[in-house]
Amino acid sequence: MNMDWVSYRPVLTRMPKGYGKSALAADVGAGLSVGMIALPLAIGFGIASGVAPIQGLWTAIIAGILISLLGGSRFQVGGPTGAFVPILFAIVAQHGYGGLATATVLAGLILIAMGLFRMGAFLRYIPFPVVAGFTSGIAVIILLGSVPDLLGQDFKKSGHAPELVHEILKHVGQIGWQTPLVGALSLIVAFVWPKITRKVPAAVVTVVFGSLLVYFLGWHEVATIKSKFNGIPTGFPGWHIPDFSLDVMRSLMGSAFVIAALGGIESLLSATVADGMTDTKHDSNSELIGQGIANVVAPFFGGFAATGAIARTAANIRSGGKSPVSGVIHSVVLLGFVLVAAPLADFIPLASLAAVLISVAVRMAEWDTFRELWHSSRTDLAACVTTFLLTVVFDLTIGVGVGLCVAVVFFVKRMEDIAHVKLLTPTNDSEYDGSDSLRGRVVPEEVVLFRFEGPMFFAAVEKLESALRSHVGTPKVVVFRMRHVPSIDATALHSLEVAIEKMERDGVLVLLTGVQPQPMRVMFHSGLADKLGLDRYCANVDEALAVANEHLAKAADPAP
Repeated sequence: MNMDWVSYRPVLTRMPKGYGKSALAADVGAGLSVGMIALPLAIGFGIASGVAPIQGLWTAIIAGILISLLGGSRFQVGGPTGAFVPILFAIVAQHGYGGLATATVLAGLILIAMGLFRMGAFLRYIPFPVVAGFTSGIAVIILLGSVPDLLGQDFKKSGHAPELVHEILKHVGQIGWQTPLVGALSLIVAFVWPKITRKVPAAVVTVVFGSLLVYFLGWHEVATIKSKFNGIPTGFPGWHIPDFSLDVMRSLMGSAFVIAALGGIESLLSATVADGMTDTKHDSNSELIGQGIANVVAPFFGGFAATGAIARTAANIRSGGKSPVSGVIHSVVLLGFVLVAAPLADFIPLASLAAVLISVAVRMAEWDTFRELWHSSRTDLAACVTTFLLTVVFDLTIGVGVGLCVAVVFFVKRMEDIAHVKLLTPTNDSEYDGSDSLRGRVVPEEVVLFRFEGPMFFAAVEKLESALRSHVGTPKVVVFRMRHVPSIDATALHSLEVAIEKMERDGVLVLLTGVQPQPMRVMFHSGLADKLGLDRYCANVDEALAVANEHLAKAADPAP
């Protein structure tokens, strides 16, 4: 039995050759560095997603270990990411953490299925302008969602930007001076520190700075993890069983597909970035399976959706990571913090975490892409802006869905613009050069030639029909020159078949020249090739004219 479709080679089985003490030491050092970076981000993304800080940490611990060991990229570091924040927050607001856990498990199963059926390559077909649009939209939502904590406002947040802006303005009266000051100073640290040095992560410096500031000045007005969430509990998490009732799964299946698609896209983008930095190649399908397993397992330990984190993966490589061990060490660092040092997080101000998330959002946004598209492709810019605006105003699902539709429509229009069907005569073919033009050839009056150019598909059918109508009279031979047609779809083929059948009924001999492999394959499968006969297919226009002249000679002097 052929089981190629379930081929799965986790990166754990493909450790670097000659892995020894020096590589292990490099992995330990990289894991420690990435663990420090991930600590405030895991806490911050947990809070931003509408759950407790400890759940963000357990997501990074459990999913981080599984993604590193069972994925398809040697350098991938997994955990909670900003891309998930809007969709996860909306699920928690409507269904609570129980619904989020169920949706995450379902998303994990979808990712596993995508990997098993080798669908990793299909995620690359999502246009970059759409990816840039929803990434920038997510960045704006994260930024706006962090503003209340930055300013010291306390209200139930909405997952939609317009409502969130309204609530922020509505609760302006809650703003004091201590929390905004801590937030502003934390923002300065978050953006200025990387310009000083990158040896110590800016996120760590920001939360440590904010914690020390609040602790030593005794600013009890500033909300901290202790005052807001009663601290971070030490010890191992309890066992959580998601609700897999049919009604719950039915209501969350749409969200699960969004989580799976988003997680798959971000993980493969992260793996691709890692490939470019290390001159390696990841296994996209194994990566999806590893991501899926991580998302299935994490909710049973209180975690939620996770994926490959581009910034943490890049930091892992820059810090000298050599193998999946560095990703595991990163999770072990977080585990050690939870088991031993969790009380230290009690003093972290939410304003400082908000500053960290805002700095992440600013770096995450693809603002340069908007400017580049403005100068290069207005149609791609329209798809990007549409995705961005709908993601911000409504939600990620609507933004990506409509953005993809807009991108597809513009792509079809571009393909339609390069598809042409032209009526050729010796007098109007003078603009063409080469052996396949009509220069120097004698074309009988009873022979009509049509040149097909570009992909022939449903949007180009009108051009085909218009060109066929453009000829006046009934010729005895019609030649379709198809050397420049790389592909043809069912709609265009049907229109061509109708035209050929009509000509055949009128006694017209139809010849096709230079048919490329894909159109030829389609014609064979549809039965058109059998109807016409292989003798109607000519290698070039000279062969077609020879067949036409022979046919005309027989028609003029029929055998007795």
